[in-house]
Amino acid sequence: MKSASSRSARRPPAKRASISTRPAREPDEHPEADLRHIVRGIVRHGLEPVPPKTSISLRVDQEVLDWFKAQGPGYQTRMNAVLRAFRDASVAG
Repeated sequence: MKSASSRSARRPPAKRASISTRPAREPDEHPEADLRHIVRGIVRHGLEPVPPKTSISLRVDQEVLDWFKAQGPGYQTRMNAVLRAFRDASVAG
Protein backbone atom coordinates (compact mmCIF):
# COMPACT_ATOMS: atom_id res chain seq x y z
CA MET A 1 0.00 0.00 0.00
CA LYS A 2 1.31 3.44 -0.92
CA SER A 3 1.53 6.21 1.59
CA ALA A 4 -0.69 9.27 1.45
CA SER A 5 2.33 11.48 0.80
CA SER A 6 3.19 9.65 -2.44
CA ARG A 7 -0.37 10.07 -3.70
CA SER A 8 -0.41 13.79 -3.00
CA ALA A 9 2.91 14.21 -4.80
CA ARG A 10 1.36 13.03 -8.07
CA ARG A 11 -0.04 15.70 -10.36
CA PRO A 12 -3.67 15.40 -11.40
CA PRO A 13 -4.22 14.67 -15.09
CA ALA A 14 -4.46 17.76 -17.26
CA LYS A 15 -7.95 18.69 -18.41
CA ARG A 16 -8.63 18.88 -22.12
CA ALA A 17 -9.59 22.25 -23.51
CA SER A 18 -13.25 22.39 -24.41
CA ILE A 19 -14.30 23.10 -27.97
CA SER A 20 -15.95 26.33 -26.91
CA THR A 21 -12.58 27.81 -25.89
CA ARG A 22 -11.25 27.65 -29.46
CA PRO A 23 -11.29 30.88 -31.44
CA ALA A 24 -14.04 31.17 -34.05
CA ARG A 25 -13.09 30.40 -37.64
CA GLU A 26 -12.97 33.14 -40.20
CA PRO A 27 -15.92 32.87 -42.64
CA ASP A 28 -13.57 32.83 -45.66
CA GLU A 29 -11.66 29.87 -44.22
CA HIS A 30 -14.39 27.42 -45.31
CA PRO A 31 -16.33 28.81 -48.29
CA GLU A 32 -18.37 25.61 -48.54
CA ALA A 33 -20.11 26.65 -45.31
CA ASP A 34 -21.30 29.87 -46.94
CA LEU A 35 -24.93 30.73 -46.16
CA ARG A 36 -25.88 30.64 -49.87
CA HIS A 37 -24.77 26.99 -50.08
CA ILE A 38 -26.73 26.07 -46.97
CA VAL A 39 -29.87 27.80 -48.26
CA ARG A 40 -29.49 26.11 -51.65
CA GLY A 41 -29.40 22.72 -49.91
CA ILE A 42 -32.55 23.54 -47.97
CA VAL A 43 -34.38 24.78 -51.07
CA ARG A 44 -33.45 21.61 -52.99
CA HIS A 45 -34.82 19.36 -50.22
CA GLY A 46 -37.65 17.27 -51.61
CA LEU A 47 -37.02 18.10 -55.27
CA GLU A 48 -35.86 15.76 -57.99
CA PRO A 49 -32.18 14.80 -57.67
CA VAL A 50 -29.80 16.96 -59.68
CA PRO A 51 -28.64 14.99 -62.71
CA PRO A 52 -24.93 14.13 -62.74
CA LYS A 53 -22.64 16.48 -64.63
CA THR A 54 -20.12 15.49 -67.29
CA SER A 55 -16.73 17.14 -67.44
CA ILE A 56 -15.85 18.44 -70.92
CA SER A 57 -13.34 20.70 -72.57
CA LEU A 58 -15.06 23.68 -74.18
CA ARG A 59 -13.54 26.51 -76.17
CA VAL A 60 -15.25 29.87 -75.66
CA ASP A 61 -14.27 33.45 -76.42
CA GLN A 62 -12.10 34.94 -73.68
CA GLU A 63 -14.50 37.89 -73.32
CA VAL A 64 -17.41 35.50 -72.68
CA LEU A 65 -15.47 33.58 -70.03
CA ASP A 66 -14.28 36.81 -68.40
CA TRP A 67 -17.87 38.09 -68.21
CA PHE A 68 -19.16 34.92 -66.54
CA LYS A 69 -16.26 34.90 -64.07
CA ALA A 70 -16.84 38.60 -63.26
CA GLN A 71 -20.34 37.67 -62.04
CA GLY A 72 -18.76 35.88 -59.06
CA PRO A 73 -18.38 32.30 -57.86
CA GLY A 74 -20.41 29.66 -59.69
CA TYR A 75 -19.70 30.84 -63.21
CA GLN A 76 -19.70 27.29 -64.59
CA THR A 77 -23.12 26.65 -63.08
CA ARG A 78 -24.42 29.85 -64.66
CA MET A 79 -22.95 28.88 -68.04
CA ASN A 80 -24.75 25.54 -67.74
CA ALA A 81 -28.02 27.34 -66.91
CA VAL A 82 -27.68 29.55 -70.01
CA LEU A 83 -27.05 26.52 -72.22
CA ARG A 84 -30.00 24.69 -70.65
CA ALA A 85 -32.28 27.72 -71.23
CA PHE A 86 -31.16 27.86 -74.87
CA ARG A 87 -31.89 24.15 -75.26
CA ASP A 88 -35.32 24.52 -73.66
CA ALA A 89 -36.15 27.54 -75.88
CA SER A 90 -35.05 25.63 -78.97
CA VAL A 91 -37.25 22.63 -78.16
CA ALA A 92 -40.31 24.85 -77.63
CA GLY A 93 -39.74 26.82 -80.83
